Amino acid sequence: MEELVHPLERYLRSEKLPHMWCPGCGIGTVVQAFLRAVDELKIEQDKIVVVSGIGCTGRIPQYVKFDGAHVLHGRAIPVALGVKLARPDLKVVVFGGDGDLASIGGNHLIHAARRNADLTVIMVNNFIYGLTGGQVAPTTPKEVVTYTSPYSPDSKPVDAVKLVSAAGASFVARWSTAYPVLLKESIKKAFNHRGFSFIEVISQCPELFGRINGFKSTYDLYQKIKRIGIIRRGISPYEAKYDWNTEISLGEFVNFDAPSYYDQLKEIIERARGEGK
Repeated sequence: MEELVHPLERYLRSEKLPHMWCPGCGIGTVVQAFLRAVDELKIEQDKIVVVSGIGCTGRIPQYVKFDGAHVLHGRAIPVALGVKLARPDLKVVVFGGDGDLASIGGNHLIHAARRNADLTVIMVNNFIYGLTGGQVAPTTPKEVVTYTSPYSPDSKPVDAVKLVSAAGASFVARWSTAYPVLLKESIKKAFNHRGFSFIEVISQCPELFGRINGFKSTYDLYQKIKRIGIIRRGISPYEAKYDWNTEISLGEFVNFDAPSYYDQLKEIIERARGEGK
């Protein structure tokens, strides 16, 4: 009998499986969308570098068969930028959670967007610090609780779409695990985009966020995410909503051509060399 092989098997480090993610976690959906995008674009595996920080999402590089790095908490973007500057021919992808990228690494996120650095950043937002114990995150809605904010967060959440758009990112999208095909298509666009590409993925964390907020199963939490995730086409990032009670707007909000950080740096270096002659 012929052995069945998963169509994405060649992109996985099978020896590292089974993975450490909890049953029902949405990160697997994100990884599958990412790998399908790579596969459909036929990108050579040695042309991709995956960088991550600390957290559940930060474990992605150890399961995918690309060169990569698992670095300090919040420091994935500067490491990725260093890789891109040294090897501009590579496609450099950053994976991180909402805590890793929007809080501890928040300044790096803002300045990478401001510089329009030629990176693809995929932020898996499950509204909570998962791996470190269920603490309140910058994206935690005010209507919910965490183990460190049992009476709800004391401030309104960060809307990452508005943040990176205001900073200057030239490609900004947000999807949820309920729309893996649309997520895959956005990742393909991000790969082909010259400049800073940011994709937020609203995802379920059933074990920490779900349990403490009264969701009895992964399905219940997934249905909540699916219900409030409304696709909005043709709106600006500043019209997009981030509201746990009514709507988290999904779609592609920013997509324009602009000189990337590498392009600008290359121009500066060439100008300096010309003046030095």
